[in-house]
Amino acid sequence: MSHFIERIQPRAADLGEGLLVRRALPTRQRRMVGAWCFLDHAGPADFAPGGGMHVGAHPHTALQTFTWLIEGEVLHRDSLGNEQVIRPGQVNLMTAGRGIVHTEDSLPDARRLHAAQLWIALPPEQADCPPAFEHHPVLPRWEQDDCSLTLLAGHHAGRQAPATLYTPLVGIDIQSHAGGALRLPLDPNFEYGLLPLEGSLEIDGEPFASDEFAYLGQGRTELAIQLAPGSRVLLLGGEPFGEPVLMWWNFVGHSKAAIIQAQRDWEAGDPRFGPVPGSTRRLSPPPLPWSVD
Repeated sequence: MSHFIERIQPRAADLGEGLLVRRALPTRQRRMVGAWCFLDHAGPADFAPGGGMHVGAHPHTALQTFTWLIEGEVLHRDSLGNEQVIRPGQVNLMTAGRGIVHTEDSLPDARRLHAAQLWIALPPEQADCPPAFEHHPVLPRWEQDDCSLTLLAGHHAGRQAPATLYTPLVGIDIQSHAGGALRLPLDPNFEYGLLPLEGSLEIDGEPFASDEFAYLGQGRTELAIQLAPGSRVLLLGGEPFGEPVLMWWNFVGHSKAAIIQAQRDWEAGDPRFGPVPGSTRRLSPPPLPWSVD
């Protein structure tokens, strides 16, 4: 039986200091996979002392930022007063809700960075929830078909990841040192996407190289893939989101008015977006694409 597969080429951007980011979501072809509405693959990159990722204070609304770190060390600070170093194999989850501000910086001694940075759109009833932050150093891990798997989000085959979610989602990191075949059960009510972070794989006999995003749609009860030696793959899935969300700069919203107000509040220094302790650089948004009348 043949299944639908859509091939999506991520957009590349150089953030400086040799850090290359490939954006798999959103694209013109595919805006979301479930509530997953943003996926950047950063690195792997080597950099000089003091280099790496240094992102100044910036706001978010109506989303959760989800960081999966593979290599390196990154310091998270936010306007709630949280200060947390994330290390390889760990997840940071920040719920923006009605508004939060944060910074991200590679540690001074870090010489390498490899990570997946994702956003999860909050449903309308949670869009204005209080902001929050979670750090998860321990995640469900298991071996299957000579692969090492880590459950990043949601539940799978009786396992449950600790991250707080507001819509049915799943995220799994799959690593294959020797290569080979892997079969995983899937929920036919979910839509799924696969991004090779390293190496390559075949899905239904169709090859996908590193950073070629494969959107699999709904209706599958099983995933059967063939992994090349040294491959690492990110599997995302979720129930299709009830309605498309709007995204502008670092904001997610369920209306243009909500995003316009968020940007106005950020530019005006509204208390909704508080200061980040220790931060000296504040990012400015580009002009809004819509009328503010």
